[in-house]
Amino acid sequence: MAARGQYTYAEIKSQPDVWRAVLADAAGEAARVRTAWRTISPKQVLFTGCGSTYYLARAAAALLQGMTGVPARGVPASEIALYTPETVARPDETLLVAVSRSGTTTETEAALEKFRQIGGKATWGVTCYPQTPVGEETDLVLLAEAAQEESVAQTRSFSSMLLLCEALAAIAGDADLAPLQRLSDAAATLLAETEEMAKATATREDLGRVFFLGAGPLYGIACEAMLKMKEMSITQSEAYHFLEFRHGPKAMVDDQALVIGLLAERAFDHNAAVLRECAEMGGEIVTLSPLGARDLPGQVVGLPEGLPDWARTAAYLPTLQLMAYYRSVHKGLDPDRPRNLTAVIYLDKESLL
Repeated sequence: MAARGQYTYAEIKSQPDVWRAVLADAAGEAARVRTAWRTISPKQVLFTGCGSTYYLARAAAALLQGMTGVPARGVPASEIALYTPETVARPDETLLVAVSRSGTTTETEAALEKFRQIGGKATWGVTCYPQTPVGEETDLVLLAEAAQEESVAQTRSFSSMLLLCEALAAIAGDADLAPLQRLSDAAATLLAETEEMAKATATREDLGRVFFLGAGPLYGIACEAMLKMKEMSITQSEAYHFLEFRHGPKAMVDDQALVIGLLAERAFDHNAAVLRECAEMGGEIVTLSPLGARDLPGQVVGLPEGLPDWARTAAYLPTLQLMAYYRSVHKGLDPDRPRNLTAVIYLDKESLL
């Protein structure tokens, strides 16, 4: 009989090797992607997905807009299918990028079909499975085949598809892909150095609520970390923008709250100040920081230095995934098969069109 969480754990730990394979494939596709981007020359970009990949879409949109200046948004696929006028403006000038681990999620298929029906300029796909609607029916596809998973909750698939979106943003923005190549070694170091901390913190029974704080592209990563904690460990968890946390949600902070901050070099001081306030309220603080401790409260996870913020985005994920995994196992749950969930949601597609 399989041990609880064996697939999830192996998939989290495999990320350094998987990232190397995915980034090698992305480098090989760079010229084709660059040519396609320049040929389309979109006036705006929509990224879409469901669940985890919706949060990935939010992060990817922020990265792309920051790198290119082209307006970009991340929206749920169901919104494109069911609230098309409110979601898609000027479809003939818009590139739709659909992100789907399985490539078969019904809402994502419906979003692609609806976008084509209204005259969308182009559709691109990001997926782990090539022989699927997202893999075969989009105009260009970026594949993370090495990241395919057995588990229901996404870990290496999410981070690998995020890396492909980081590469897309860099290519579209005429930036060098070299900074991404350092991430595989950095992930191996992070996994080795932070696993015991992740386990010890996540299994504390006095911490009943978890708050993830991020900003810019890292807000999408904070949302994904929140979802992993909910899915795997059935723990009350929420995600907020750093400075928005002051506007009401901080009332929830006390000695039973774990506050996890995802800091970047940009806006470091403003966002770090929020974590210091949370510590003064009694919260347990864990910070992921590219600039070291810098008088930060609580425990600090050092992220790889010498990289631009855009290239570091995926590096926040492995430690946070381990925390969700260990909390799940500690509670006697199975992170491979979270309750009430399936790996793919299938609906009647025609009802969405």
